Amino acid sequence: MTELNFKTAFKYPFNRAKGMLNIFWIFLPIIGWFALGGYGVRIVQEFSKGKFKKLPTMKFSSDLKLGFMMFVKAIPFVVVYGILTNILGAINPWIRGLADFFLGLFVVPILSIHFINKQTVGSYFEVEIIRSVFDNLGDYVTALVKTILLGLIFVLMSIILIGIPANAFTKNIFLADFYKRKVKKK
Repeated sequence: MTELNFKTAFKYPFNRAKGMLNIFWIFLPIIGWFALGGYGVRIVQEFSKGKFKKLPTMKFSSDLKLGFMMFVKAIPFVVVYGILTNILGAINPWIRGLADFFLGLFVVPILSIHFINKQTVGSYFEVEIIRSVFDNLGDYVTALVKTILLGLIFVLMSIILIGIPANAFTKNIFLADFYKRKVKKK
């Protein structure tokens, strides 16, 4: 499978620019947040299928339901992660910091993409997929670096406000591409 290029990722949110207006749902507390969360889930699922053409059309009620359900399903992982990092922090704050850094770069992102694609509580705990990260470490690090660079470009574009939704809707594009190429095919 071919790797997603930077130009395609950059152009993605602008191919259907009116879709970026969905970011305004953030101003509707709780309901808008869940709807945006569900919309984000659908975007990442499309990335994982290799669909990088344009932002999908928001389906408010189904995205709201999806966002809420994904939030509820993520709670067990958040609790376990919190307990783990608090135990490590009780042992030594430096160990917690290192664990947070390591898990935040190499474990949580790929498990999150996996969770978004499978939509089950258990998928957050299918830690065997982490092997794909370390078996393809160079490719994964490249995806992380591209993610950071794309995010920085969109942060700079936030001066004209267009970068805010562009960044929000493309933040997982390279990691989902990695997932599609290196994890999902197994």
